[in-house]
Amino acid sequence: MSLKAEQNKKKIANKARKGFRGHPVATIAYYGPTDKKATKVAVGIIANKNADPEPIKIWLSDVDVRNEAIIMEELLAFIAEHNAKSVIMFDRIIGCPHQEGIDYPDGEVCQECTFWKGRDRWTGESIH
Repeated sequence: MSLKAEQNKKKIANKARKGFRGHPVATIAYYGPTDKKATKVAVGIIANKNADPEPIKIWLSDVDVRNEAIIMEELLAFIAEHNAKSVIMFDRIIGCPHQEGIDYPDGEVCQECTFWKGRDRWTGESIH
């Protein structure tokens, strides 16, 4: 990982560590084929307590997005552009980067990300 990527990761983590500081809120979620490699990051902006996350920006990569300096830089710029006062971020990868109903049929599991089959997306633990 480059020094710039590491610095940007720390900036994002620091923003999240500050907790809720008001709206708008940026939400950051990482997704990947396993719980070790994030190939997708989605950032949503919640303008007020009654709003849905909008806009949502998604970055994809063949390598771990958390180690991509340009992606982390663009993510920080997106948050700044929308004047987010708070950042909420999951501390883990929360599931497959593919979308049910788009990349695979509704009600089924992703055929590409077999790691997540039978796992709780929030904990990574087996649900069998």
